[in-house]
Amino acid sequence: MTQPGQQRIIVGVDGSAAALAALQWAAAEARLRGAELHVVYAWEPVTYRAPYAVPRDWPTDEQERRQALDDLAAVVHAAFGSQAPAGVTQELAVGAAERVLIERSLGAGLLVLGAVAPQSPGQPAGPVIRACMRSARCPLVIISSAVGSLRADAPVAAF
Repeated sequence: MTQPGQQRIIVGVDGSAAALAALQWAAAEARLRGAELHVVYAWEPVTYRAPYAVPRDWPTDEQERRQALDDLAAVVHAAFGSQAPAGVTQELAVGAAERVLIERSLGAGLLVLGAVAPQSPGQPAGPVIRACMRSARCPLVIISSAVGSLRADAPVAAF
C-alpha cells in the first residue's frame, strides 16, 4: 500500500521479453525513488469467436484467466525470483490494456511499458503504447526489449 506522499510507479506487463525489461527498469527506478511498484497485467476475455472455429478448441474464460495469472506470475518471477521485494504489488485487471493502464496512471508518478524495438519519432508504436502516449495521466517511459539488463546506455524513451 502506498504511504501518504509515496510515489507509485505503474508497469504494464504482458509476458513478453519487452515487458520483463520494462519491469526490471521500473523496479530499479522504484528503488531509486523509494516508490511503490505496481505491476499490472490486463486481461480481456474473448467475447467473439469466429463462427467457423471448432468450439471444442476454445478455452473457457476461466482457462484464459488462469493463463493470464500464470503469465503475470512468470514475468514477476523472472524479474525478482521466488519472492517479489517489499513495495511490489501485482494486479490482474480485466479490460483492454490501454484503458486499464490509462486508468491506473491517474495519480501515479510514472507509467512504464516495454516495446519490442526502441521508439523514435516517426516509428510506428503498438496500439497500447500509442493510446498511453496520447492519454496517460502521468509521465510515460518506454523501455526497449533490447535493454536485456539494466545498462546505463540502455535505450529508453520518455514522454
